[in-house]
Amino acid sequence: MQVKLARKLGFCGGVERAIESAQKALQAGNGPISSLGEIIHNRQVVERLAAAGLNVIDDPAAARGTVLIRSHGEGPEVLERLRQAGVQIIDATCVLVKRAQQIVAELARDGYRVVVIGQARHPEVQAVCGYAPGVVCVDRPEDLDQLPPGGKIGIICQTTHSPEHFGEMVGRIVARGYGEVKVVNTLCNEVAQRQAAAVELARQVEVMFVLGGRQSANTRELARLCGEHVPTHHLEGWEEFRPGMVAGKIAAGVTAGASTPRWIIEEFVDKLRVFDPSLEE
Repeated sequence: MQVKLARKLGFCGGVERAIESAQKALQAGNGPISSLGEIIHNRQVVERLAAAGLNVIDDPAAARGTVLIRSHGEGPEVLERLRQAGVQIIDATCVLVKRAQQIVAELARDGYRVVVIGQARHPEVQAVCGYAPGVVCVDRPEDLDQLPPGGKIGIICQTTHSPEHFGEMVGRIVARGYGEVKVVNTLCNEVAQRQAAAVELARQVEVMFVLGGRQSANTRELARLCGEHVPTHHLEGWEEFRPGMVAGKIAAGVTAGASTPRWIIEEFVDKLRVFDPSLEE
């Protein structure tokens, strides 16, 4: 089968740094090592690190020894609880997420009511919202009724969202007639490049495969964008592939989220290239 890869796909710098931090801590072997929540949104990577000794905890009260702060970051209250517990903290927060946290705090200090365009339950957004009081999180037009009726509004965005969605939501907020609106672009350029490359490829093939974890927001966004142009399948790996997905197709495209390792991409591409839909038929 003809298989084309997006020109930009797979691990981003923030994910690579988080995994490298975990591997170095495990190699040092200084007592129990845990990550507060899954280090990245990829099941296979989490399982491999767990086999090497990295525990996943959900409650800071369970922290012992060394605790890794995942790439999504944590709010100041959680970090303070860890410090009081006396554990060693390895901060693997993505630098762009940390920047978003700092911007939220600065906007609040300057008197702006902070609005985050993002998914309220996403760990990155939950952490960012902890850096200012009264942060309002909106992600869809129907969420806008949660906004205050007036005053100064400061807007940022979840780093993994698309520029189009960010722009649309900012436009809707501005149209509500606020006297002062400050917008700070906190989008990840790596994610934006992957989105552009995925859409470019989706326009050239008959079916798209987007590889990555179900929980990965940036992978789901890739699948959504590709699905606007061609039949698209979001898979965690080759084991989820079914022959009917390529029935009658000749050319397939492959992309992957920012938390998808290279070995998953390579395995999928190698097996798809030798797959013959005509034999299955």
